[in-house]
Amino acid sequence: MTTDLALNFERVSTRGAHSDLRLSIAAHRHVCDSYYFAINASPAVAGAGLGIKLGRLLEQWDEQISNLMGSGGTAYLPYDFSDQCTAWLRVSSPDGQAALVQAGWSHIEAWGIEPSNYATTAPKVTDFSPIEGAQIACPLADLSTHIEANRAALIATGP
Repeated sequence: MTTDLALNFERVSTRGAHSDLRLSIAAHRHVCDSYYFAINASPAVAGAGLGIKLGRLLEQWDEQISNLMGSGGTAYLPYDFSDQCTAWLRVSSPDGQAALVQAGWSHIEAWGIEPSNYATTAPKVTDFSPIEGAQIACPLADLSTHIEANRAALIATGP
């Protein structure tokens, strides 16, 4: 990574679709599955390997962060897609420059979301429940740079 933020989304295994991803934020670690990425049949990632599909997810994260720059607001960035719920990063910026990034849960079920095109679902996150201690504060510009570096690292993991 090129920035020094305590936030990382990574592949921890290339052996299947279970317990092969990990989100780290501050001291919090969350292991999740790539299953919903593997079955994502969206034209945006048709025929792509898992590294490209994960890269597409972080590309969308960066687009949402870019939308906050200058004006502020709140964005929701998904990272865990499960049958009964989803996990998200809530990025809140009061001024379009500083950000608070918190990990948490929503009861939105993953089966209705394409990880490669989640933009229509993000505004529906109204039941966000933060995970205690799973948060960082940082400049939005640094967050964007960090996400882009994380994206490149995921793409490089290949299929």
